Amino acid sequence: MTLSRRSWLKWTAGASAGLAVGELVLMPEARAATKQLKIAGAKEFTTACNFCSCGCGMVCHVRDGKLLNLEGDPDHVINEGALCSKGAAMRETHESSQRAKVPLYRAPGSDRWVKIGWDEAFDKIAKKIKATRDANWIATERIAGKGGVEAEWKVNRTDALGFLGGAQNTNEECYLFSKMARLFGTAYIEHQARL
Repeated sequence: MTLSRRSWLKWTAGASAGLAVGELVLMPEARAATKQLKIAGAKEFTTACNFCSCGCGMVCHVRDGKLLNLEGDPDHVINEGALCSKGAAMRETHESSQRAKVPLYRAPGSDRWVKIGWDEAFDKIAKKIKATRDANWIATERIAGKGGVEAEWKVNRTDALGFLGGAQNTNEECYLFSKMARLFGTAYIEHQARL
């Protein structure tokens, strides 16, 4: 059997059109069916991506405490379902074997980290903050006023503490960090929100 060039082009065009129609008609249903099998019985949660301060929305499917699926939220006003490379890889931050899941403490002079409980970790942090604040507290300050006359003013602050926000913090968390910093008596607050 000999096949002319024109016949070959007709057969190729027909086969391509048939595959395209099959893709349009049959494949969306097949994809939707397999997606439902993947997340059957899973709870759906919406969250925000934790990498930068854009606030992209994500949809997470969780079953038995295990993250099954993570994708961009198509109903979110910022990203409309799209995710950057960092957001798309966020699942690894949840499942990484290198992720610290308990507090670790390294004593002064020690060469190894030791697992400690959450209560002990919070207690150590609280004591360290209190000791630093008390040792560096400035209650009053003498400031020259009009005519060069010095006056003593209440300032109630410490210059030994500072707060550093991160790109993964939401506006609400940043507001609370700011209030907590003021409560501790420091005005040194910095925030990192860069890609």
